[in-house]
Amino acid sequence: MSLTIRTQAVISYATAADLVQGALSHAEDNGWAVAAVAVDPWGAVVASGRMDGVPAPILEFATDKAYTAILGKPTRDFNERMSSGKGLELGMVNRPRLCAWEGGLPVCVEDVLIGALGVSGAAGPEDAACARAAVARLQGD
Repeated sequence: MSLTIRTQAVISYATAADLVQGALSHAEDNGWAVAAVAVDPWGAVVASGRMDGVPAPILEFATDKAYTAILGKPTRDFNERMSSGKGLELGMVNRPRLCAWEGGLPVCVEDVLIGALGVSGAAGPEDAACARAAVARLQGD
């Protein structure tokens, strides 16, 4: 029997915190109130933040969006896929933590998934805009 060791790049706390802050800053600049969560490739929370006045359950929604985005696609794309068939829609109901609302994005470095970011609290397109702005800021775009 041979032993195989695999390594995987994982989002650091500093990067996760920068993503969360980037999402919150974008929301504040636009007058939205949100929560943001960054997770590692296995869905464990690495950093999170919730703006003043945002109800606590919104942080859980952001966590679920980030967890879903570790599948490698934005939650908007996940929603389109799950809406493509009745069986997929029914199966979605029984899968805890999966969330098909907009606002979750995978975070990749050189096409390697290192984590994901979820944003919730505003309208779906606004949550997604906060996530995109944070990821773009991180990548220097």
